[in-house]
Amino acid sequence: MKSISITGLILLAVSALLFYLTTDFAVEQIKLSHIMGIMGGIGIGLIIGGMVGYLSKGSAIKEEQKRKEFKQLQKDKEELEKQAAEIAKRQIELENQNKNPQI
Repeated sequence: MKSISITGLILLAVSALLFYLTTDFAVEQIKLSHIMGIMGGIGIGLIIGGMVGYLSKGSAIKEEQKRKEFKQLQKDKEELEKQAAEIAKRQIELENQNKNPQI
């Protein structure tokens, strides 16, 4: 949203500059071509804003997917560590039983 606001402010500044250069801010000099320019500027702003919003949303979705995958990998790592610890514990118990048979 920040980038959309910046794009809108830049377009507004450009349109104000162009309006000043063509009419010297005199309301009497506003013509149909100025209104058409304003409407065109709004249209261009909406198109650029939509494209920027679409791109930023896509980036956010990809980033969220990466975070979910990372959390899943962390959980899998913890599970594997628990299993490795359990296997090591069982192996030590078997070695102790083999050294000290209960006959």
